[in-house]
This record gives sequence, C-alpha cells and structure tokens, in this order.
Amino acid sequence: MRTTDRTLDLGLATPSLPLTARAMFALGKVASIWRAVRNRQEIEYLAELNDSQLRDIGLSRQDLSAALTTSTFFEDPSSHLTNSARRRTRLSAFSSSRG
Repeated sequence: MRTTDRTLDLGLATPSLPLTARAMFALGKVASIWRAVRNRQEIEYLAELNDSQLRDIGLSRQDLSAALTTSTFFEDPSSHLTNSARRRTRLSAFSSSRG
C-alpha cells in the first residue's frame, strides 16, 4: 500500500491581523490625513502674516507656496516648512560666523 504525504507550508501563509489591529491601522491613517489637512489650513493662516512676521519665524512667502504646491493633498506640508526654516537658520548662522 502507498501513502501520500501532504503537507502545507505554513511559512508562506500570512496571518491576517486581528480586527482591533486593523481598526487601529485604519484609525492611524485617518488621523494622519486629518493632521495633513489641519496643517495645510495652518499654512494658509501663515500666509496672512506679513513678510516681516514670516522672517521672524524663519520662513518666507516662497516657502509657504512651495510647501503647498510640492506636497499632495494627503501629505503633510509642514515638514517642508520645518526643513526650510532649519536650512535658513543654518545658512544665517554660517554666514554670521564667517563675517
């Protein structure tokens, strides 16, 4: 008599996430989108400041428009502004130490 071994390779099967983990993942995505929309609105409020006020916080009007135009609707544009302000601070510190 012959028998056939049948095995199931469980290493290839990916376990599905429990319902609570899937809900938390979805909630995290919604929170991320909400944060991006809220920060986009805050950037539009910053656009109401005059150039002197923007300079005080290390930004320019070009930084604001670039942040809004280079990021998609679901991306958070505030990271662009943070990078711009940090870059401007480093450049001004470098130029003041040389002069």
